[in-house]
Amino acid sequence: MQPDKPESYRDLKTWQNAMSLAEACYQYSKAFPRDELFGLTAQLRRAAVSIPANIAEGYGRESLASYVHFLKIAQGSLKELETHIILATRVELLETESSEDLLRQSDEIGRMLRGLIKSLQSSGEPHKRAN
Repeated sequence: MQPDKPESYRDLKTWQNAMSLAEACYQYSKAFPRDELFGLTAQLRRAAVSIPANIAEGYGRESLASYVHFLKIAQGSLKELETHIILATRVELLETESSEDLLRQSDEIGRMLRGLIKSLQSSGEPHKRAN
C-alpha cells in the first residue's frame, strides 16, 4: 500500500467533511415543524446524505471514470443541498446563522470535491490522493 493512498473511503477528508455536513443538517432540521417532515426536512436530509454516500460508492467502483462520475453526482447533490438550505432560510425554517454555517461547510466540500476530481483525472490512478 502506498503511504499516501487511503485504505478506505473513510480515510478521505472529503468524505469525513461530507459526513459532518450531513450530521449538521440532521441536527438543524430537527427544529423544523412536523408538517415539513415529508417536505423540506426529508429533501434536505436526503441531499445531505447523498454527498458522502456517492463519494463512498464511487471509491468502491473499479474504474477511474466511474469514481469520477460518482464524485460529480456528489457535487450535484451538494448544489441541491445548498438550494434546500437557502429555501429553508427564506421561508424561516432555518436561522441565518445556521444557514451560513451549513453553506460555509458546503463551500469547503465543493472545493475539496473539485480538487479530488482534478487530481484523479490528472493522475490516472483511482485512489492516489487522500482529499
